[in-house]
Amino acid sequence: MSALAWTAVVSLAAWLWLLLGQGFFWRTDLRLPPRPEPADGADWPDVCVVVPARDEAEVLPVSLPSLLALDYPGRAEIILVDDGSSDGTGKLARELADRYGGLPLTVTSPGEPPAGWTGKLWAVRHGMACARDAADGPFAYLLLTDADISHEPDSLRELMAAARAGGFDLVSQMARLRAASVWEKLVVPAFVYFFAQLYPFRWVAKQNSRTAAAAGGCVLLRTEAAERAGIPDAVRHAVIDDVAVARAVKRSGGRIYLGLAERVDSVRPYPRLGDLWRMVSRSAYAQLLHSPLLLLGTVAGLALVYLVPPLALVAGLLDGDGPAALAGGLAWGVMTATYIPMLRYYRQTLWLAPLLPGTALLYLLMTVDSAVQHYRGRGAAWKGRTYARPERAAPDQ
Repeated sequence: MSALAWTAVVSLAAWLWLLLGQGFFWRTDLRLPPRPEPADGADWPDVCVVVPARDEAEVLPVSLPSLLALDYPGRAEIILVDDGSSDGTGKLARELADRYGGLPLTVTSPGEPPAGWTGKLWAVRHGMACARDAADGPFAYLLLTDADISHEPDSLRELMAAARAGGFDLVSQMARLRAASVWEKLVVPAFVYFFAQLYPFRWVAKQNSRTAAAAGGCVLLRTEAAERAGIPDAVRHAVIDDVAVARAVKRSGGRIYLGLAERVDSVRPYPRLGDLWRMVSRSAYAQLLHSPLLLLGTVAGLALVYLVPPLALVAGLLDGDGPAALAGGLAWGVMTATYIPMLRYYRQTLWLAPLLPGTALLYLLMTVDSAVQHYRGRGAAWKGRTYARPERAAPDQ
């Protein structure tokens, strides 16, 4: 066989492994675990909803009313941490609370983060401290949710029922991201698909598995487990904070769960390719631990798994290389089939499935750009802040 045919066979073997041996990452049936709702009159733990927010005036009118309207039988309050906003985020939050009523809302500000802290985790730390020092006593659970996340009224109740029924210290849901523009339809479902491939949700829930992940937009966290894991101080420099929090909880002996959301949605728009590019590239190289070797391995892996199949099929047909065309076509077919469930979850046309290699190429370029920006001193930049690699963060005190 030709070199191209052998390369296509290796790609096909990789796809057969991904299909059967990577935790069935492509399945989208993992939502919340079975959760019999407590009987009437049962005690519901106290929950503090902590919302870190920096320049979120554009999305708050959609997201914050949904938090205020949460239907929860127990004690629940909202703490919105205004992280140095310049667009009136804090003032707008108070106005929305006055207009809509609902759960009690406190707006507070932590000041600028000290060296070694990312802004979001510094804001979360401040919100957790406020929850701990609440006038009516500390809260048993924290719902960490981003300012661009909208919840259905029963979202918190369902999360709590799942956490208690399954004995989970952390229950997270991957919010359904907006997929309205052409670029969102092309890129967003693939973003979640790649995330699930990297962190198979079924492995996350296994106590004997090292895989740990969460989706930062919606994390219900038991306060005792957070204290045991040293959160957020133990992960204060993490750019990919949700995964870092999940790892810390699991390493400290906690049980965690991650699934796709049915009652939680992101309302942040990414209408242009540039918006999505910045969203991915700001943390892609941090995901690779700022390692050139991991970057090279990732680029090679993406090329082998996603780009070789269509190239082998086309080149094989043009050159009369039957083995290359057959192996490439089969690999592309497996790839396409595994992407269909995610497209259905996002209610997108299935004609997007064969285009996954093109989307993977975009992600490859975003990852390379993330490394380039890092070495130019502009890596991990978000809303006016740029974060150093972890080894340059402030040492433990």
